[in-house]
Amino acid sequence: ADLYLEGSDQHRGWFQSSLLTSVAAQGKAPYKTVLTHGFVLDEKGFKMSKSLGNVVDPLQVIEGGNNKKLEPAYGADVLRLWAASVDYSGDVSIGSNIIKQTFESYRKLRNTARYILGNLADFVPEGQEGSNAVPYDELPSMDKWMLGRLSSVLREVDEAMTEYQFNRATQELLKFATADLSNFYLDVAKDRLYISAISDARRRSCQTVLHAIIEGFAKSIAPVLPHMAEDIWQNLPYEKATESVFEGGIPSSSTSFEPVDEEQWALVRNIRDDVNQMLEIARNDKLVGASLDAAAFVYAPDEATRAILDKLDGDRELVSPPVKTNGVDDLRTSLMLSQVNLVDSEDAVSEACEAVYVSKGEKSGCTVGVRQAEGSKCGRCWFYDEKVGKLGLPHADLCQRCDDAIFTWEKATGNKFSKEEEKVEEPVA
Repeated sequence: ADLYLEGSDQHRGWFQSSLLTSVAAQGKAPYKTVLTHGFVLDEKGFKMSKSLGNVVDPLQVIEGGNNKKLEPAYGADVLRLWAASVDYSGDVSIGSNIIKQTFESYRKLRNTARYILGNLADFVPEGQEGSNAVPYDELPSMDKWMLGRLSSVLREVDEAMTEYQFNRATQELLKFATADLSNFYLDVAKDRLYISAISDARRRSCQTVLHAIIEGFAKSIAPVLPHMAEDIWQNLPYEKATESVFEGGIPSSSTSFEPVDEEQWALVRNIRDDVNQMLEIARNDKLVGASLDAAAFVYAPDEATRAILDKLDGDRELVSPPVKTNGVDDLRTSLMLSQVNLVDSEDAVSEACEAVYVSKGEKSGCTVGVRQAEGSKCGRCWFYDEKVGKLGLPHADLCQRCDDAIFTWEKATGNKFSKEEEKVEEPVA
């Protein structure tokens, strides 16, 4: 046999007798690979039995009970995700609370896929007529870094699946969806996807990466979550290479991207975490609301760190096209702050920000501080800019970057942008 699948109670039972017989008769084991597993227990760790009334019916997990509010139908994918996420080498537990937690993980994966699909509506992949994909060599550093992370995750998942370590594979996918995508890349990408002009290079480069992510993501979850994977594949808004997600396997191109600027983006993410800690204090004190209401001051303690940050230090104002950076590899958009000021000493941070909003970053090692952003709030992108209302633009409440995006849209569509006036209710007599 290629594989023996046995419960741990058979180590000295049928499994052992089969092994001894085969070795005696043929001089070799009766299998190429053997996988042994534990048993399913209830949430409290007790063996399931009808007399105790603690048996969990898989069909009830999938289809739900009589009272759908108390016993909702989770579907087969959630049950499969639970089975793939537990360490089956020992005994495992299942129950309503555990399934609820698994469902939250399922929702995280599904919502991540929905977000990506929703931003690919006008994207045409490379190799198709009218393609607007950006060649790899022209991608910003952040996008190349993300493709490197994608390849690393896909290789890790494939290796884990091959070794039957399904929990390792699902943990890697969940970590990627949560930490790398939702908490960083997709959060930062909102500025590019929603604010940039339709065919802006910043937007198209992000879509190029999202295209690679969603296809690799669908292929990698297919063995565990077949319904979700096929659902994603059938809703890809462009011509697909195969009719089904289960055809063709993971494209070799998706697993062959090299790591790029890992140290740089690890530093940026660490600074982002340190700044967010100060922002949370500022929010609690009602100093700022959203992160775009704030400006940060950062002091780098060593030359290597400062050199990385200087490279990512963008224009003071929001301009299109950007001058100092490419508009993607930029501290302002990476940290989602209206202004980022690199200063030459810890004292400079303390002078600019109140002491309660200053700290020595635990992750980055940089001294960071936050305060209210300067200038006026752009009515479209919500970044604060000192030039808003001072440039004589057609839309006086916008930054130059947003005004340019609207002009580009009007030129491309032939429509005229008009802002709806807020309706003021007349006072009741």
